[in-house]
Order: sequence, then C-alpha cells, then structure tokens
Amino acid sequence: MSIAHLDSRPTNVTPLPRADDVAATPHIRAVPEGVEARGFVLYVGIDEEKAAADGTDLGRIVEALKALAAEIAPSSGTYAAVALAPRGAGGRDVDVVRLALQDPAALAKHRQVPDAQDRARDGVVVDLSRKRVLLDNTAANLTYKEFELLQYLVLREGRTIERAELITALWSAGDEEAPNERTIDVHVRRLRSKLGDYEDIVRTVRGAGYRFDRHADVSVRHTSTPSPDLF
Repeated sequence: MSIAHLDSRPTNVTPLPRADDVAATPHIRAVPEGVEARGFVLYVGIDEEKAAADGTDLGRIVEALKALAAEIAPSSGTYAAVALAPRGAGGRDVDVVRLALQDPAALAKHRQVPDAQDRARDGVVVDLSRKRVLLDNTAANLTYKEFELLQYLVLREGRTIERAELITALWSAGDEEAPNERTIDVHVRRLRSKLGDYEDIVRTVRGAGYRFDRHADVSVRHTSTPSPDLF
C-alpha cells in the first residue's frame, strides 16, 4: 500500500471553455498502473489553544468533518487519529501531524535533516560511537588510520603518548605501511591539516610525543561500551 497525492490545480482543457464552466476539481496524481484509490488522508494542523481561540475544539472539528464526509458520500467510512507531540516541540502544526502519523513524504524529508545535536553545536565533536569528527558541523574527511590515531590520543586525554607507543598500538608488527618514529610525525601532520583551525587539539610535546588537549569548544561523544583499546 502507498499514498498518492491530490493536485488541486485546475487541469488544462482544450478548447478553452468559459471561465464559469472551469471546475477546479482536484485530480489524483502519482497513481501507479495496476492500483486504485481507496480513500484519502486529510492532515489538519491545529493545536488545542488555537482551536479554543477559534471558538471550537478538536473533537468538534473531527465530528464536523466526519459529518461532511457522510453527507457528501454516505457510503464512505471515516477514522480519526489525533497526533500528539511534546509540549513546546515547535514546528508547523500540520508538519508535526504528518510526521506523527507516518506520512511517507514527511518521513523522507525528516530523514534528510541533520541531527539537531550536530546542527546546534560549533567547534569540534569527536564522535567515537559513530567513528567521525565534526568541525563546525561539517564532517572531517579523515582516513581510518587518522581517526584511529586521534581516538587513541582522545582516550588518553591529558597524557603524553610517545611515538613508539603510537606505532605499536596502531600498526601491526611487520606491517609494510608501519611508520618509524620519524615518519609518525608525517601521519600526525596530515591529521592536523584535516583538523584545520582546530589542529592544536593534537599537541606536540617536544622530545616526548603527542597529547590530546581538550578546549572549551571540543566535545567527545563516547560509545555505550568501552573502546577495545582502552584498558
């Protein structure tokens, strides 16, 4: 089962009749071949306070619409559902109703909207649960190894990690791509370049190694279970 849409725009007619003969009767569109229309949904967006200001209530509106449907088409059946939302949730009433009642078009649009938590926060978000880094709400294009390097430092916040430890922890023994203590600096430099204005969260401790420095504009989202490399 699926939902089609009613198009209330007047249909073009040739030859053009008199203006008072043109009927603006809605016609159903987006109906695939082999199916038939079995009814429709009318989303009505109005909360209880607005209804009271109009001198009515939701129950009376529902009953009036049901009575109108019975008058126009006595053989029709009706069913009413009230959409509930948290108080103060905001948004247009009709959009909230469509989303609450699982309108496919509203659901598709909702899925395209970024997480509110992502949109509301500036700075750096190191999301360990989803293996990503957000810089001012934009995902940083880190490679797997670059993220692993940053994660290792983040999970040991405040501690200086020696180059040798990073190599041992993040590269397997005999790995042809494993860096040495000199070339590990290249990997860190590439990571920093992708962090842009926030490169200083990876701090060089001269003669010792690297450390993750958390600033006021840095947040870390941890996983629900401990990371396998955190002991």
